[in-house]
Amino acid sequence: MPSAYVDRGIIKWNAFDALVGYSSMLEEMKYRLGKKAKPILSDDAYEELNRKLGIALQESKDVEISYYHNGYIRHTFGQIKKVDYQNKRIILSTFEKLDADDIIDICL
Repeated sequence: MPSAYVDRGIIKWNAFDALVGYSSMLEEMKYRLGKKAKPILSDDAYEELNRKLGIALQESKDVEISYYHNGYIRHTFGQIKKVDYQNKRIILSTFEKLDADDIIDICL
């Protein structure tokens, strides 16, 4: 009488994790391969961003900002507290400082 098959689960994959640094190397490789080039915005897109920025500042609206950082598009939320024209930065109510050149989109 044949015995029922019993799966060893995660134990069968332990041998692949035996090499020191193998899993961290794979994670680093996935991170580097996932990077994208910074999107280039048109003049119209910059004008639209500037308009949305003005509205968000005047009306103290909560905004979602999409920005480029280290090869990835990131998102953050908050109110625009201050625009630092000298350093070209936007400071949010969460005290995040975003470079104006890295901002891709502002959603009101």
